[in-house]
Amino acid sequence: MRKFFALSIAAILFTACQMKGSNSNETTQQQTSERSDSPAEGTAVGCKYIDFSLPGIQGNDIAVSDYVSKNRYTLVDFWASWCPPCRAEMPTIVKAYAAYHSKGLEVVGVSLDSSRDSWLVSIEQLGMTWPQMSDLKGWSCQGAKLYNVQSIPANLLIDQQGIIVAKDLRGEELLQKVAELLNQ
Repeated sequence: MRKFFALSIAAILFTACQMKGSNSNETTQQQTSERSDSPAEGTAVGCKYIDFSLPGIQGNDIAVSDYVSKNRYTLVDFWASWCPPCRAEMPTIVKAYAAYHSKGLEVVGVSLDSSRDSWLVSIEQLGMTWPQMSDLKGWSCQGAKLYNVQSIPANLLIDQQGIIVAKDLRGEELLQKVAELLNQ
């Protein structure tokens, strides 16, 4: 019974992160339609990543390309302060960053927040010491649109040559993949 209850709660939270910010089914359908028209067809594993830039926490624009060529692997992590599954996943990313940053892993956070204060407070609370960017447009975030992000957390792992080597890694799977790639 407890397992069923926990799974039910997880499903509700997952759905909430998919639908956050939607006021109606029409809005949700429009958002999904807009995201489906994005160039996401070229964002599969094995494809070259699509670069984008957004304002960083200091307000200056930063680009994913600022990090890809300088690091062996770059994890682009789509998240938001209001998303419980994103917050639950963050300790794993913090652990991966702490263990593998010195070996060539960079993380670039892309927030789907619309509140600057909530975004900045969450960065501090969650111990996210890596570069962060957000246009504070919620689901209309340009980076999320480029990658057809329809639920969060979402991520992609890019090698130094700009090739997407993995997508949507979570928990132990993320730690194992990063360890496998950086311990070669």
